[in-house]
Amino acid sequence: MKVILLLSVVLVLFALIFPVAASWNFAEAPADPEDVSPEEGGAPFYVPDSPEYEPGDADPVVLLDGDKLLTVTVRDYLLGAVAAEMPASFEPEALRAQAVALRSYLFCKRLHRPSAHPEADICTDSSCCAAWKPEEYLRGKWGADFDANMAKITAAVDSTADMYLAYEGEPALAVFHSSSPGRTQASGELWPGALPYLVSVDSPESEADVPNFVASVTVSAKEFRETVLERYPQADLTGDLSEWIGASVLDGSGRLGSVSIGGVFLTGAQLRSLFGLRSAAITLDVGESTITMTTRGYGHGVGMSQYGANVMARGGLGFEEILESYYPGTQLVRA
Repeated sequence: MKVILLLSVVLVLFALIFPVAASWNFAEAPADPEDVSPEEGGAPFYVPDSPEYEPGDADPVVLLDGDKLLTVTVRDYLLGAVAAEMPASFEPEALRAQAVALRSYLFCKRLHRPSAHPEADICTDSSCCAAWKPEEYLRGKWGADFDANMAKITAAVDSTADMYLAYEGEPALAVFHSSSPGRTQASGELWPGALPYLVSVDSPESEADVPNFVASVTVSAKEFRETVLERYPQADLTGDLSEWIGASVLDGSGRLGSVSIGGVFLTGAQLRSLFGLRSAAITLDVGESTITMTTRGYGHGVGMSQYGANVMARGGLGFEEILESYYPGTQLVRA
């Protein structure tokens, strides 16, 4: 009887702890929009037993830049990160929303340092954390526009000083992406451990607002077969090309939830990764000897759409309303 009781207690504890532990794994945030094309990558692990801290812009940031460890202020980090992550040509309110999202993201990272670099709060590798560029790089990139662009970025950072998004008292993982085809994607559709404030919401951008919003990749049947079999050797890609691709299912945001390829079910995210596609909003068209994959939007689709934020700002919405739309249930607080 005591053994049965002990096992029952263990099972209850496991049921309580496992959902929390699952939420520590996330795919990660966008990268550098060198061609006005913000994007994302990576999947770091958040360490739950990191020391607690009181977030604020006065705190130093330990930044891993390549193989160098830098110590910078929150303000200097945000200036380089906002400049790297969002085009300076965007509306001021969109830039403010980006500054708050990045500050929230930084504070969350600092609270739960990724195991990929436990010695640093955050890194500049966009496949792991978020892009960041120093002043000398930005001077070279912007040239004669440096002063005007940096003035906009500085205004966005300084006017939102110490502001971040919180959920149940903790900094929110305010991830973002370039653009969505009508709706953002819920975190639970893509990553383990769904977060209640990263749900699918409407996003207003369209092909008229976003460069390369619709993009196509065409590959030969041979290339398609070899690429799929390298990762999924169990797929049956013999016989007629028209029979290789079976039924597909869309997820709640309209992206490709799953598709049967040679009898193996792949998610839209897996197919995107295989062929380096811009998003998981994919349609497939089988020709006589080729397969064309057409995407809409760019990025993982979770959290704030940067182009969507810019459209909202052009329409007169403030950064608080933009953040409320993309991260429902969070609170905007000042450290």
